[in-house]
Amino acid sequence: MIRIGIVDDHAVVRAGLRQYLADHVDLRVTGEATNGAEALELARSGEVDVLLLDISMPDQSGVDALKAIKTRFPDLAVLILSGFPEAHYATNLLRVGASGYLNKECEPDEIVLAIRTVSMGRKYISQAVATLLAEGVAGGLDRPPHELLSERELQVFLRLAKGETIGAMAEAMFLSVKTVSTYRTRVLEKLKLSSNSELTYYAMTNGLIQ
Repeated sequence: MIRIGIVDDHAVVRAGLRQYLADHVDLRVTGEATNGAEALELARSGEVDVLLLDISMPDQSGVDALKAIKTRFPDLAVLILSGFPEAHYATNLLRVGASGYLNKECEPDEIVLAIRTVSMGRKYISQAVATLLAEGVAGGLDRPPHELLSERELQVFLRLAKGETIGAMAEAMFLSVKTVSTYRTRVLEKLKLSSNSELTYYAMTNGLIQ
């Protein structure tokens, strides 16, 4: 029996996953969480073998949650299930410890296959992610500017693009206002933009936010 924890701030998503996974005799949902702090508690409970983790959560980014979980529980399989396309996050999250990455638009059967794969201590690489990795190794397609941002810079960029203030961001990310402002400056420089409104436009046109 593979014990699964679902981390997503949308109740309808958790309910849908729970109902679908219940149809498989070797899978059992043993816990749910709505944010990063609860995800860590779920991992700490020792009652999950695979954690299904969304990367867009209210209290902290999934990247931070993933790092915190893998630091404390390095052997726990964490499968990212996100609404963002693979190109924006997949390779970075695999580098920091994710066992696999799936887009929420994938076929339900692929989620089950991925869960079974990572539960055995293996990585699950979808065809889309495999293509990205191959292009990275071969130096294929030119990478868009936002893919050159560090993980922290990307987090700051997305929060700014959604209209979050620097003060609120500093509190949520446990950083000083000065540090967040420094990240903002770096992001604007790397993306060759000059204002928060331009960040928002860039994020929308590149499918990073809706």
